[in-house]
Amino acid sequence: MAARQPRRVAIKVPRGRTRSGDIDYLALTFAELDAEVRAWSAHLRARGVRPGDRTLVMVRQGLPLIASVFALFSTGAVPIIIDPGMGLRGFLRCVAHSRPRVLLGIPLARILSRVMRRPFRTIETRVAASGSPLARMKRPAIQKPETEIDNDGLAAILFTSGSTGAPKGVCYEHAMFEAQVRAIRAAYEIEPGETDLSMLPVFALFAPALGMTTIVPEIDPGRPAALDPAKIIQAVRQENVTNSFGSPTLWNKLADHCIRESIALPSLRRVLCAGAPVPAPLWEKARKILPGGKLHSPYGATECLPVSTISGDEIAGLGGTGVPPVSDRVARATRPCPGACVGRATPEIQIKIIAITDTPIATLADARELPLGEIGEIIVTGPAVTREYDNLPAATAAAKIRGAGDGGGKYQVSSNTSNKNAPAPPLLDTCHLPLPTSPGTGVWHRMGDTGCLDAGGRLWFCGRKAERVETASGTLFTEPCEQVFRAHPQVARCALVGLGTPGSQIPAIVVQPAAGNFDRAKLAAGLRALAAAHPLTAGITRFYFHPDFPVDVRHNAKIHRLTLASWAASGKAEELKG
Repeated sequence: MAARQPRRVAIKVPRGRTRSGDIDYLALTFAELDAEVRAWSAHLRARGVRPGDRTLVMVRQGLPLIASVFALFSTGAVPIIIDPGMGLRGFLRCVAHSRPRVLLGIPLARILSRVMRRPFRTIETRVAASGSPLARMKRPAIQKPETEIDNDGLAAILFTSGSTGAPKGVCYEHAMFEAQVRAIRAAYEIEPGETDLSMLPVFALFAPALGMTTIVPEIDPGRPAALDPAKIIQAVRQENVTNSFGSPTLWNKLADHCIRESIALPSLRRVLCAGAPVPAPLWEKARKILPGGKLHSPYGATECLPVSTISGDEIAGLGGTGVPPVSDRVARATRPCPGACVGRATPEIQIKIIAITDTPIATLADARELPLGEIGEIIVTGPAVTREYDNLPAATAAAKIRGAGDGGGKYQVSSNTSNKNAPAPPLLDTCHLPLPTSPGTGVWHRMGDTGCLDAGGRLWFCGRKAERVETASGTLFTEPCEQVFRAHPQVARCALVGLGTPGSQIPAIVVQPAAGNFDRAKLAAGLRALAAAHPLTAGITRFYFHPDFPVDVRHNAKIHRLTLASWAASGKAEELKG
């Protein structure tokens, strides 16, 4: 991109306000960003960073993150990206598990690595990430030939959010990142010269590769839900942002602000909303504030993204994903599948629905594919689908299915540590050999989600597999059931949980009420009336009220239903029967 459009602005970093109240940005062109990356590469090499080095990245969002990560790619080192919002204890567990040799970090990160020595015991080299290496150089960065990169070699380790279990490091190969860029560009018709504002720092790495100008948002990555919507909307309007990424929770907050202040966002061509199903009201709000654009909901996971996508226009054509209050039996009967429609497969991705099982599946021949319209487990394959978790063979075996063309051969990447005080790692890092070019013959990833496919090739999401409720009369899935209760105007969030042992669980609904005073007994009665109006939820008679749902920090959207189930079963929760 630096060669194709050297003078176009690549990134803008906020640094205050002008006298007129506009956001004051530090702007770098693609040529300048390229020089910054080369300076970072020279800086890393000078500090002894070698190809294959696992490098823990603890830097600020924006220019430091983008420049340093692309520099690590160019040197052949392996950046390790861990969500800073998961909490210190979880973060340190991830650090210990990933065994980095290099720490690239801000001063606080380097101090932490010396105070909390055990998780950082494999660190041999600490590289400062303060300021710009290019600004400190007395002469331009030496134009050394770039390290020859194996397209099928380990490129990065990205940690999952851990919404239904411990966070896991996902092994990404360079070819997988390239496949992601291809899929995103094709699925959303993104063109070089557009302007992007992403509210997830790691997702901002795609913008330079797609030729877009990156607008760094004024947001705390560790507390995204605390964003000031006025600041984000000001940036969108001032910089004529055409593309934005954020969770449904964040965009719901931004949409409410726009509607309250009578603001439209005509420059936005598309808003990508991911991390959880988009609630029905947000589709409607988006139509009001995006006169020249559309809301899109990409579906995927850290292990494979994007898998499928759907736009507001298609949702409208399906009659929406929400459930009207009182009765919608006719509307539900006309829908091909229950749950939330998450669209058709993105380019190069293949999707199947198989019978649900909680045990490993060795090969695709061992899985039973289900017919259209039947709810089962979602599995996917394609060149962007990862094939390993870092140093977690049991988790890899549980989440991956070998296709006919995958020989299972592996190469090994050592941890590159010579620290005599560091214990030998229990296992070598592993990633599989190159992906086959034909779809359906390589590794299939088990999404950990349930859903079904309709005759039009659309995927319908029905909830996390681990969060399904198995009652004596059958299995209930979270999304189809929760849609019924989300229609109530006094419900901010709701969660289906199961009390007791799977197979004989008692279903219950936990509700986070909307802000304001409400009559608890009246709300419970209203919820029971909704439940009774729908055959799927007629057996639900237990309701609990929780003041503030536990959710993931990354998107502030994924509900920790298993935590709520334990809370409801603990005896500390007040049960209200409708």
